Amino acid sequence: MKVYGVIMAGGGGTRFWPLSRQEEPKQLLNLSGKDLMINETIDRICTVAEREDIFIVTNQAQVPKMKAATKGRIEEGHILSEPCARNTAACIGYAAFEILKKHGDGIMCIFPSDHFIKNQAEFTRVLGMAVETARDEDVLVTLGITPTYPSTGYGYIRFDKGTSGVAKDVLEFREKPDAETARRYVESGEYAWNSGMFIWKASTILKHFQELLPDVYAGLLRIANAMGTPGEQDVIAERYPTIPSISIDYGIMEKSAGVKVISAEFGWNDVGSWDNLGVLYDVDGNGNVVVGNQVNIDTKNCISYAKKRLIATVGVENLIIVETDDAILVCDKARSQDVKMVVEELKRQERGAYL
Repeated sequence: MKVYGVIMAGGGGTRFWPLSRQEEPKQLLNLSGKDLMINETIDRICTVAEREDIFIVTNQAQVPKMKAATKGRIEEGHILSEPCARNTAACIGYAAFEILKKHGDGIMCIFPSDHFIKNQAEFTRVLGMAVETARDEDVLVTLGITPTYPSTGYGYIRFDKGTSGVAKDVLEFREKPDAETARRYVESGEYAWNSGMFIWKASTILKHFQELLPDVYAGLLRIANAMGTPGEQDVIAERYPTIPSISIDYGIMEKSAGVKVISAEFGWNDVGSWDNLGVLYDVDGNGNVVVGNQVNIDTKNCISYAKKRLIATVGVENLIIVETDDAILVCDKARSQDVKMVVEELKRQERGAYL
């Protein structure tokens, strides 16, 4: 059975403002200094799926730059355009119908576009086991990350340690815990971090949509029935905005009895905000992550990113400082998740030039 790669790349990356913008979000940035995050994701999954079998689902506003960024890496027609954001369930269901209707059933390997993975060989090995499990057992498989510390920033997956084989039965999904709860999770050995990576047959996930998310399924089916016809894009534009907005985790994964998790450690990190930049760059002797033109004096535990101009710091600690062509961000490092509030305020003030 053919293996397909599906990359979810429709997010705005608001926690990486001011570098990330609506038409050039995080997945289209070169945060690592090596390549764009979307291209690193494509190259990573080429170890299990052929390039001609990789799809990207992205926001309509991002399509032109996405096509330019990935030219020569995947087929242009495999960049699927969402007229509006309707969360991960619609995104995944859209891709599942696209594959099933136009290419035939196969194993879908679904990834966010903005992860960092250090150990490619181990990632490939674990992903191969997940593909085999989805093919042989006809179940929903998710990749979990073996916790290395009691993180309060990730969701957790509780699994049955007694399940035979590498793929364990999932007992429950848990939201981001407090510090004490996270410590208990890690010590129990019964939890994995929720990575947001999924593996299943296209036909299998659509059965779950039909059973657990009938309203989402109905909207997607209207689109699927138009696929391959002259009116396909018109139907997508009309119907997609009416699909209920719900995450795949809440809509299906948390409700289905047929979910398995393979827990592993391959140097994974969800590069979700500026305080995670240390996974991509070396930290200096004072605990700083420094990128670009910098002079730092008596500066400790800061993240400082200069795009063009010089950033000079004196006697500061625990700050995030980001310089771009038209904006400068200064943020308490402990509040990196709140950078998205700046984007919300700019929207409220209708200052679209900075979005």
